[in-house]
Amino acid sequence: MKTTENIKKLREKTGAGIMECKSVLTEAAGDIDKATVLLRKRGLLMARQKADRVAKEGRIEIYLHTNAKIGVLIEVNCETDFVAECDDFKEFTRNLAIQVAASNPLCVSKEGIAPEEIEKEREIIRAQIKDKPESVIEKIIDGKIQKYYEEVCLLEQPFVKDDKLKIHDYLNFMVGKIRENIVIKRFVRYELGERLPKDAD
Repeated sequence: MKTTENIKKLREKTGAGIMECKSVLTEAAGDIDKATVLLRKRGLLMARQKADRVAKEGRIEIYLHTNAKIGVLIEVNCETDFVAECDDFKEFTRNLAIQVAASNPLCVSKEGIAPEEIEKEREIIRAQIKDKPESVIEKIIDGKIQKYYEEVCLLEQPFVKDDKLKIHDYLNFMVGKIRENIVIKRFVRYELGERLPKDAD
């Protein structure tokens, strides 16, 4: 049963609108955790609906780690300058920059990895498990490739501030919350003593 207090709690937890909170709380019989999951699912649906809309505004976020030995630049696009300047979007871009600093991904998404790199990785794994039964080899390889994606692709990584969320879940939630398409365009991570990324040479 939905109550004013539950609606308030759900809004504080998710940032969703009053009517959305009422709707999911009714569907979830007043269970805030279930309602939160429903909002996330609806955020994913909203993200798909908005994916074709042009995101030409946004921010280039700069993050310098406290020891001044790691720095990140990340470009995140949205549809309007109003959203680009709102606190929720600024917090999102800062969290993404912190994620890149902490987890050191190589690219934004799976599409950023060349197919030949994936095939090379599969061959390395296959050689490592060649003594396993043939019936389980492909399943093991697929599992290890998914782990590889979680290491190198920003969108596939667990969020450093909440490891129950992947970054793509966090992105979809933000799309649902601010009701605009959001695109994580690119990033560069600098670490003291490391060679500069190719694009920065």
